[in-house]
Amino acid sequence: MLICEVIGHVWATKKQPGLEGLKLMIVKETRANEKSAKTFVAADTVGAGVGEQVLVVDGSTARRALGADDLPIDCAIVGIIDTLEVQREAKK
Repeated sequence: MLICEVIGHVWATKKQPGLEGLKLMIVKETRANEKSAKTFVAADTVGAGVGEQVLVVDGSTARRALGADDLPIDCAIVGIIDTLEVQREAKK
Protein backbone atom coordinates (compact mmCIF):
# COMPACT_ATOMS: atom_id res chain seq x y z
CA MET A 1 0.00 0.00 0.00
CA LEU A 2 1.02 3.57 -0.63
CA ILE A 3 0.17 6.74 1.28
CA CYS A 4 -0.89 9.43 -1.18
CA GLU A 5 -2.65 12.77 -1.33
CA VAL A 6 -5.53 13.35 -3.72
CA ILE A 7 -4.58 16.35 -5.86
CA GLY A 8 -7.24 16.33 -8.57
CA HIS A 9 -9.96 14.69 -10.65
CA VAL A 10 -9.92 13.07 -14.08
CA TRP A 11 -12.86 13.59 -16.44
CA ALA A 12 -12.95 11.33 -19.47
CA THR A 13 -16.06 11.29 -21.63
CA LYS A 14 -14.70 8.52 -23.84
CA LYS A 15 -13.12 5.55 -22.16
CA GLN A 16 -12.93 1.77 -22.22
CA PRO A 17 -16.29 0.27 -21.11
CA GLY A 18 -14.73 -1.27 -17.98
CA LEU A 19 -14.03 2.24 -16.67
CA GLU A 20 -17.62 3.46 -16.98
CA GLY A 21 -19.02 4.58 -13.65
CA LEU A 22 -15.62 4.73 -11.92
CA LYS A 23 -14.50 7.94 -10.22
CA LEU A 24 -10.90 8.61 -11.28
CA MET A 25 -8.64 10.76 -9.11
CA ILE A 26 -5.11 12.10 -9.47
CA VAL A 27 -2.98 11.10 -6.49
CA LYS A 28 0.58 11.95 -5.50
CA GLU A 29 2.76 9.79 -3.28
CA THR A 30 3.61 11.25 0.11
CA ARG A 31 7.39 11.06 0.46
CA ALA A 32 10.08 12.84 2.39
CA ASN A 33 11.78 13.62 -0.93
CA GLU A 34 9.14 15.46 -2.97
CA LYS A 35 11.25 15.27 -6.15
CA SER A 36 10.92 11.48 -6.27
CA ALA A 37 7.19 11.39 -5.46
CA LYS A 38 5.14 9.91 -8.30
CA THR A 39 1.79 11.21 -9.52
CA PHE A 40 -0.73 8.82 -11.05
CA VAL A 41 -4.42 8.11 -11.64
CA ALA A 42 -6.32 5.85 -9.24
CA ALA A 43 -9.90 4.58 -9.24
CA ASP A 44 -11.68 5.79 -6.10
CA THR A 45 -13.56 3.10 -4.17
CA VAL A 46 -14.26 5.10 -1.00
CA GLY A 47 -15.39 8.60 -1.99
CA ALA A 48 -12.16 10.50 -1.38
CA GLY A 49 -11.87 14.22 -2.04
CA VAL A 50 -9.13 16.56 -3.16
CA GLY A 51 -6.68 17.32 -0.35
CA GLU A 52 -7.29 14.08 1.57
CA GLN A 53 -4.58 11.59 2.44
CA VAL A 54 -5.50 8.13 1.17
CA LEU A 55 -4.32 4.53 1.04
CA VAL A 56 -3.66 3.31 -2.50
CA VAL A 57 -3.08 -0.23 -3.76
CA ASP A 58 -1.72 -1.18 -7.17
CA GLY A 59 -1.59 -4.06 -9.61
CA SER A 60 -3.97 -7.00 -9.26
CA THR A 61 -4.87 -5.87 -5.73
CA ALA A 62 -6.39 -2.70 -7.23
CA ARG A 63 -8.56 -4.74 -9.59
CA ARG A 64 -9.69 -7.01 -6.76
CA ALA A 65 -10.60 -3.95 -4.66
CA LEU A 66 -13.15 -3.17 -7.37
CA GLY A 67 -14.35 -6.77 -7.52
CA ALA A 68 -13.16 -7.78 -10.99
CA ASP A 69 -9.83 -9.09 -12.25
CA ASP A 70 -10.51 -7.94 -15.82
CA LEU A 71 -10.82 -4.17 -15.21
CA PRO A 72 -8.30 -1.94 -17.02
CA ILE A 73 -6.93 -0.30 -13.85
CA ASP A 74 -3.70 -0.64 -11.93
CA CYS A 75 -4.28 1.71 -8.94
CA ALA A 76 -7.20 2.09 -6.54
CA ILE A 77 -7.91 4.27 -3.52
CA VAL A 78 -9.03 1.88 -0.77
CA GLY A 79 -9.02 4.05 2.35
CA ILE A 80 -9.16 7.63 3.61
CA ILE A 81 -6.62 8.34 6.35
CA ASP A 82 -8.08 10.03 9.43
CA THR A 83 -4.85 10.26 11.39
CA LEU A 84 -1.30 9.15 10.77
CA GLU A 85 1.29 8.47 13.46
CA VAL A 86 4.76 8.20 11.99
CA GLN A 87 7.00 8.21 15.02
CA ARG A 88 5.88 7.96 18.59
CA GLU A 89 8.03 9.53 21.27
CA ALA A 90 8.06 8.12 24.77
CA LYS A 91 6.69 10.55 27.33
CA LYS A 92 8.47 10.78 30.69
